Amino acid sequence: MIHTKILGTGSYVPNNIVTNQDLEKLVDTNDEWIQSRTGIVNRRVTQGENTSDLAYKAAVKALEDARITAQDIDLIVVATVTGDFPFPAVAQLLQGRLGCNIITAFDVNAACTGFIYALNVADKMIQSGAYHKALVVGAETLTKYTDFEDRNTCVLFADAAGAMVLGTSDEPHIEKILTYAKGDLEGLLSMEGYPLKVDFKTPDQKRPFIKMQGTEVFKFATTVLPEVVETLLKETNHSVDELSLIVAHQANRRIIDKSARVLKIPIEKMFMNIDQYGNTSAASVPLAIDEAIRTKRLKRGDLFITAAFGGGLTWGGAMIRY
Repeated sequence: MIHTKILGTGSYVPNNIVTNQDLEKLVDTNDEWIQSRTGIVNRRVTQGENTSDLAYKAAVKALEDARITAQDIDLIVVATVTGDFPFPAVAQLLQGRLGCNIITAFDVNAACTGFIYALNVADKMIQSGAYHKALVVGAETLTKYTDFEDRNTCVLFADAAGAMVLGTSDEPHIEKILTYAKGDLEGLLSMEGYPLKVDFKTPDQKRPFIKMQGTEVFKFATTVLPEVVETLLKETNHSVDELSLIVAHQANRRIIDKSARVLKIPIEKMFMNIDQYGNTSAASVPLAIDEAIRTKRLKRGDLFITAAFGGGLTWGGAMIRY
């Protein structure tokens, strides 16, 4: 049976750092308020780089880490909700810019759970035997769609990209991936799209921004995050003690703290870099995994769980032996 494993990882964040003090000049907020409610100190905001630019720079690093070339890749899956254009997809722009061969390349939209969804798709496509090396990317320029007059959302979101190269393996390094969705008909976390035309005319509409009912999203996240971790442990017959790390979506420090308490897991086992990068949606998980590897929090042979939740409503996770 064909299995998959991680061959390499990479990440990229814009150079422009926006501090809590910077946001104090834009909205009615302050550093203490932001840190106590989110855990965020800094975030990166792009200046001139679009989603495909961030994706490209992360992908180049992942390919270098995997010690392969772009011509070795036969599948690209990009998770994003902030593509450069409605179409073409970021994956197709990335394919051309990397100089890949004529291959399968497409985007996946599952908001902050996007990378887990993309990982699941790529994992199954490799297991089918039809593909051999996949480039999976989470890339976002969320600040394009952030209302910097809304203090409840503008302190959260940021821009980044993370990438992972997957290849075939005789052993199941990616042991289990779970993905779920529960249709968000109430608009707890969403952004409006283009309006329908009336009599062939486009109605007047203010530019859409991300909207979030924070309290409800917090309740959702602190329910599904522990659940998916427990399900992964149960279905793979592993214990918490076997895990080197849990790499959760970096949305809010309080969500990660509460999940650790529910799971009765030492907070030291919960990887966190939200203080420096904020919520980067689909880029959050691969950015955190790459940083965990670079800082030696994850080493070859380590068993870890990654999990995420987001708009849709979506959630999921994976049990991986790096």
